[in-house]
Formats: sequence, structure tokens, C-alpha cells
Amino acid sequence: MSYFIELIVSGLVIGAIYGLVAMGFAVIYKATGIVNFAQGEMGMLAAYTSWSIATTLGTGAVLTVLIAVVVGAILGLICERLIMRPMLGEPVLSVVLVTVGLAVVLRSLVTLIWGASPQKFAVEGADAIVNLGGIGMRVSQIAVIGVLLLALAGFWFFLSRSRFGVAMRAVAADEKTARLMGVSTARVQSVAWAAASGLAGLAGAFFAVIYGLAPTIFELGLKAFPATVLGGFDAILGSGVSGLVIGVLENLVGGYLPSTLKEIAGFVLILVVLMVRPFGLFGEKRIERV
Repeated sequence: MSYFIELIVSGLVIGAIYGLVAMGFAVIYKATGIVNFAQGEMGMLAAYTSWSIATTLGTGAVLTVLIAVVVGAILGLICERLIMRPMLGEPVLSVVLVTVGLAVVLRSLVTLIWGASPQKFAVEGADAIVNLGGIGMRVSQIAVIGVLLLALAGFWFFLSRSRFGVAMRAVAADEKTARLMGVSTARVQSVAWAAASGLAGLAGAFFAVIYGLAPTIFELGLKAFPATVLGGFDAILGSGVSGLVIGVLENLVGGYLPSTLKEIAGFVLILVVLMVRPFGLFGEKRIERV
């Protein structure tokens, strides 16, 4: 029984990281209708940058996390302004392929600057053990679950209570009408890219602290993608919750079945779910007249 609980707990930890990345996918899709396939690479670049700053200046845990968020947000703003905004009006497939190209560039840039060797991302106090009901957890593991819950609460408040959040929902529902009502779609998209990249920076930094810093962090984008599909591309909060589901599922499959099945468990789950709910567990059903 203890083994099962340990699998659940460790699954919630990696699931929280997946959830942060998945929320980023959903934020950009909700504001622009585009899937950003460079989400994992943005998290990787933010993680490496925050690691360099932390090791140089000796920043504490909280400041290191904030640096990762700020670096991610700035990266998102730069990419949106210089790369994505000139693509407005172009076919969706062309824009998506641009994000694929951006992913390759960022991946190569990280390897060129920092090399391919794994590094230890040491943050003071992150490896301290806390006993919770007989289960030992590191502070960093507890923190990432807490951060995901805070992100879910923050986005719920932002989307439902803030004026800008309502504007973002309006753009997602009908961009042309929102523009006629005076909503700046360009501003909404800039904020969406900054928020999504900030979430990716959070995920990348926590992954690096808990599991180690390496160029393979970009795979977070691929592993978190099923969570976005499962929750629904237009469901930001649902994507975060689905990240926890995918993380726990992967751990249980890896713990009780051949380890090779762990990598495909999430994709098998979304195949099953999409046959029943093509718009995801929490996505809005769209009815189009033809």
C-alpha cells in the first residue's frame, strides 16, 4: 500500500509540472487559436537562465523562482512581438510550423551556450525532507504542487473577475466582435504569450531543481501536451488539473506495468477520452453551422 501511495505522490509532483506547461498551451490557444510547440523549449531556456543567475548571484529559492517566471515572460513577449505578430493573418498551419522552427532554434541555442552535459540546480532548502503522514517529500516537491494550485486559483480569478481576463475570454469567443467593442487583440495576445511562457519558466525551473538540469527539459512540452488535449485546448484550469491526472497515470503505469508503457500512457488515455469527448474533459462543446 505504501508503494502505491508513493507512486501517487510522486505522480502528483511531476503532474504539477505537466499542469503548469499544459496551462501555458491552453492560455496561448485560448487567446490566439494557435498551438505553441515551443512551450517546452521556452521552459528549458528560462530554467538555464535562472540557473546561471542563481549560481552567479547566489539567489534564494523564492527569488530564483521569480527570476524563472520573469525570464519566461520576457521571452514570450519577445517571441510574440518579433516572430508571431508578423504572422497575423497567415494560415494557421504556417503559424504552427513557425513555433516548431522556434522550438528547434531555442533547443540549439541552449546547447550552444550551456552545452549538453547535465547540471545540478542547487537551491538552498529545496532538498530538505518533510514527513507528511509517513511519506517523505522534499520541500521543492511540495512547493511545485502548491504553485500549481496557486496558479489555478490565480487564473480562475483573472479570467472570471478581472477586466482584462474578461477581454481575453471575449477575444477567444469572437475576435472580430471583441475588436469592434474596443478590445486590443494585440495586447491580449502579448499578455497571453507572456503568461504562458512565465508558466513554462516555472515548470522548467522546478523540474531542474527536482530532477536535474539538462537539455532534455524541452521534452516537458511533449509530455504535457496530452494534459492540454485531455483537459481541452480552451480550458486553462482543466489543463492544469489534467496535468495531475497524466502524471499519476504515468507513474502508476511505470510502477506496475513494463516501464516502456509509461511514455505512451498519456497518449493512450487521450485517445480513449477523445473518442467520447472530442473537445476534452473540460473544454467547451462547439456547434458550427455548415
